[in-house]
Amino acid sequence: MAVAVRGGRGGGGLGSGGVNAGLRSFFSYRVFLSAMFTLLFVATLSAILTTHPSASSQLPSQSFHSGDAYMHRTFLAIKSDPLKTRLDLIYKQATDHMTLVNAYAAYARKLKLDISKQLKMFDDLAKNFSDLTTKPGYSFQGQDAVDEEVLRQFEKEVKEKVKVARSMIVESKESYDNQIKIQKLKDTIFAVNEQLGKAKKNGGIASSISAKSIPKSLHCLAMRLVEERIAHPENYTEQEPSPAIEDPSLYHYALFSDNVIAVSVVVRSVVMNAEEPWKHVFHVVTDRMNLAAMKVWFRMRPVEGGAHVEIKAVEDFPFLTSSYVPVLKQLESSYMQNYYYKNQGENGSSGDATNIKFRNPKYMSMLNHLRFYLPELYPKLHKVLFLDDDVVVQKDLTGLWKIDLDGRVNGAVETCFGSFHRYSHYLNFSHPLIRDNFNSKACAWAFGMNIFDLDAWRREKCTDTYHHWQNLNENHSLWKLGTLPPGLITFYSKTKSLDKSWHVLGLGYNPGISMDEIRNAAVIHYNGNMKPWLDIAMNQYKHLWTKYIDGDMEFVQMCNFGL
Repeated sequence: MAVAVRGGRGGGGLGSGGVNAGLRSFFSYRVFLSAMFTLLFVATLSAILTTHPSASSQLPSQSFHSGDAYMHRTFLAIKSDPLKTRLDLIYKQATDHMTLVNAYAAYARKLKLDISKQLKMFDDLAKNFSDLTTKPGYSFQGQDAVDEEVLRQFEKEVKEKVKVARSMIVESKESYDNQIKIQKLKDTIFAVNEQLGKAKKNGGIASSISAKSIPKSLHCLAMRLVEERIAHPENYTEQEPSPAIEDPSLYHYALFSDNVIAVSVVVRSVVMNAEEPWKHVFHVVTDRMNLAAMKVWFRMRPVEGGAHVEIKAVEDFPFLTSSYVPVLKQLESSYMQNYYYKNQGENGSSGDATNIKFRNPKYMSMLNHLRFYLPELYPKLHKVLFLDDDVVVQKDLTGLWKIDLDGRVNGAVETCFGSFHRYSHYLNFSHPLIRDNFNSKACAWAFGMNIFDLDAWRREKCTDTYHHWQNLNENHSLWKLGTLPPGLITFYSKTKSLDKSWHVLGLGYNPGISMDEIRNAAVIHYNGNMKPWLDIAMNQYKHLWTKYIDGDMEFVQMCNFGL
């Protein structure tokens, strides 16, 4: 019972006392908050008044109004003045661009670039930025408020200078940015290579066209000579051949050409440099069209020093028929007509500029292939010096007949150096017939000045070898064109290397040949497209040829040769 009574009292007392305590706590909290807000307001007001003591020094009549205005500006500042923010952004923009301009100017000075005008512009622009920010009218520091009109004018001037700075930087960036420089150089190299490729292609086409054209002066000379033959037939009757033509003890030359002036230069250069010109015999073979012009020339202008000249046409050798000569049989075929004239089939379309050389008529001429029939053309001779019509002789050549060829057929100057002009350059070593019979690294030699031992030729049956390989190459799978590849095959391991001073090549395509090397050479060769009788000839070499032109010949003067 006692516990129950004690518990009932305790419960009733707790309820009544709890309510009273809660009310007291609530009112105490409200008093505390009111006191805190009051203290905060007083502290703020005190801070404002003590921060600007000058306000209290104003006249009593104005103190209230001034304090009121200041209070207004202070609360705007607390809320962030938009004009001030805008001014800060303009200052930052001006400062950033001034720094950038100074950096470019400093970098230019460091590189010591030859851009004094540009440096001055950068310096002036940086100074303008600096002067603008310190201009009295735009001095905003210490001002409580920013004048919007002044700010607008300041912003306008800053933007104008920023625009100028950006324009200068864009123009100058390529000069300072290494990555841009590198990329620009790469682009330039690529563009130049593209232009170079096109120029080479166009130059090759133009050079090929010029090389196989007949110059006006050469055509004029041939016509004048034929006209002379028609006008005065009594002066050009056939004469008995001289016994010297078949005398094996003399020095015999073979020239196969349809170019009158070129043949005359070769013959004249040999004779003028020969110690005993009367011992030299020239066997000239041309085509039927130029036979009369060639004969008239040498009748009108006999060779000096008593040298002998025999002139014949290809048609004067009856054994040269398509039944015996493989190349004649091939040249008559429709395949070869397309191959050379239309440049179709294996060589691509007729418009392929890289194969335009296949359409050169000289590869269709039997004159180009006569060199493989020297023993049959001159059966009574033992040695013959073969000369191309685009050579000039500068020294006496009789020493060539005295060279011991060690039983070999051909004496020639080798043209290989390093990996260039070896057999692999001329023959198709992917074909098993070529790969199994020849060494790709064998050194090539020059056709154009060759001393041939005709007795060794007959012994080795070199003409049969030539026929064999020419027949195998009917579809041009072993080599593409010309007479050098079959010559390399025919005289493989049968060629004696001569001293390089006997024969210097490249005057028709290489402008870098040393003049000392040319002066020391016995024979210089204008192999290539830039023949000395063409307008595209290289001027530094042309005079070496023109000095052997017979300038006293009236038709040469009329046709402007050597001018």
